[in-house]
Amino acid sequence: MNLNNFGKIIAGFAVCFASSTAVAQGASTEKVDVVIENGFVFDGTGAPWVKADVAITGDRIQAVGNLRNVSAARRIDATGLYVSPGFIDPHTHAGDGLVKSDLAGAEPLLVQGLTTVMINPDGGSAQEVDPVDIAGQREVLLGHGVGINVIQLVPHGMVRRAVMGDVDKHASAEQLDKMRDLVRKGMQDGAFGMSSGLFYVPGSFADISEVVELGKVVGEYGGVYTSHIRDESDYSIGLIPSVDEVIKVAREAKIPGIVTHVKALGPRVWGFSEAITQRIEQARAQGVEMWVDQYPYDASSTSLSAALIPRWAMAGGTSKMLENVKDAKVLEKIRPEIENNLARRGGADHIQLTTFGPDTSLEGRKLSDIADKRGKHAIDATIELLNEANGKINIVSFNMLDSDIESFMNKPWRMTSSDGSLVAMGKGVPHPRAYGAFPRMIAKYSRDDKVVPLATAIHSMTGLPATVHRMKDRGFLFEKMYADIAIFDLKEIQDTATFDKPHQLAKGMKYVFVNGQLAIDDGKYNDNRNGRVLNRKGEDFGRK
Repeated sequence: MNLNNFGKIIAGFAVCFASSTAVAQGASTEKVDVVIENGFVFDGTGAPWVKADVAITGDRIQAVGNLRNVSAARRIDATGLYVSPGFIDPHTHAGDGLVKSDLAGAEPLLVQGLTTVMINPDGGSAQEVDPVDIAGQREVLLGHGVGINVIQLVPHGMVRRAVMGDVDKHASAEQLDKMRDLVRKGMQDGAFGMSSGLFYVPGSFADISEVVELGKVVGEYGGVYTSHIRDESDYSIGLIPSVDEVIKVAREAKIPGIVTHVKALGPRVWGFSEAITQRIEQARAQGVEMWVDQYPYDASSTSLSAALIPRWAMAGGTSKMLENVKDAKVLEKIRPEIENNLARRGGADHIQLTTFGPDTSLEGRKLSDIADKRGKHAIDATIELLNEANGKINIVSFNMLDSDIESFMNKPWRMTSSDGSLVAMGKGVPHPRAYGAFPRMIAKYSRDDKVVPLATAIHSMTGLPATVHRMKDRGFLFEKMYADIAIFDLKEIQDTATFDKPHQLAKGMKYVFVNGQLAIDDGKYNDNRNGRVLNRKGEDFGRK
């Protein structure tokens, strides 16, 4: 879609809204399933709210307007409440939980107002299923049902691993052809695009020309490219050249490019938000379709090894990395790089463990504190912890500047995301974004701090991601759209999860409809699993 047509599309939606209202005012005989009445209605375009009613029949919005004379099986009084399209998360690791039957109901997501999530980000995928089999992953999700709509991406890193393993070298022509075949199969099976994690092994070993070539396959099917960029700080090529890589893929493959969870990570690049903005706006002015998504927190989350261990020492996978850190000669080369990486993230007191299987009492504690208690330097504590946990440790890293965070928020090309996981209640001490990213965007950055107008915040999590990802009939609150709807109390909506106590559900969401069925009813969660796995071709799949 040409970006210059975006305004025309929104204008067309406005005409649709006016037509819908006119029809609704005259309707008095046809009975609908639900009428949501007297709410402050946001349509998802970024326009201010209007006072209106919304009618639902089956899985679709029947009408929007004055519906007081319309007969309904149920009427919901939304007086004083805000009615919005259901929220869409363009970057989430929820797939790891959704493939598990006990987590697939997705209560922590639904109580945030989320109705659709995009999975397989950062070039990775849920490890419980074949990570490059899009159709197989869909079958697993449908087997036990999901409480929320799911969109799949083809994960570049897993495609590369399937063909080449975790080797630190460029793909041969034959290997690139095999990767093209896997990406093509994923797109044919309904994926909406391709994700990459060029910061992570094995994606970090790929030359950008490899990604461009695979992006061209994505372009054959009208898909998008979203990337955890190669460097969000100054680890390797630098922050700005890494943004330029996404622009290169978008330009040469002629597909939308997304810098996912955009940030300037660490003191060495604080203030770079303006340079990123300049790069993106310059690209857009040249006709390159560029976007970003962002979560509303000043801390990121990743693995301890990804944050601190150099990539050359991780070639060959986790087992090889552990061999390297146990080899005295190799470790001497690794140590100064760990020290440098600690400095990039602000030091050991800016790193907090979220998972540590051998000793859960360490979860939620700072690396500096653990090192002090053990009487060790932070570098030695890092090596010791990785060995104890067989390399499997996740962290929260406090590394962002408020002014950088806020500078992105009002940009018209910025979507709200979470980058959160769907985890069992009480398991580990995960980043609170898993429980509160979307309510936080509204409560902190719109209602309280007034960084972003409420209509803009809603647009960034509804109509904008729907448009960027070419979602069919979702993201807007108009007649004939799917009835994915969130109804919330602006005074009450709040993220309650904290970095110390993350396992707390968000508040303030009164009703949430997923495909016309209530998943949250008067504040109470229903495990009806009415979500669908959405297909790029418009062939959505429901529970079997």
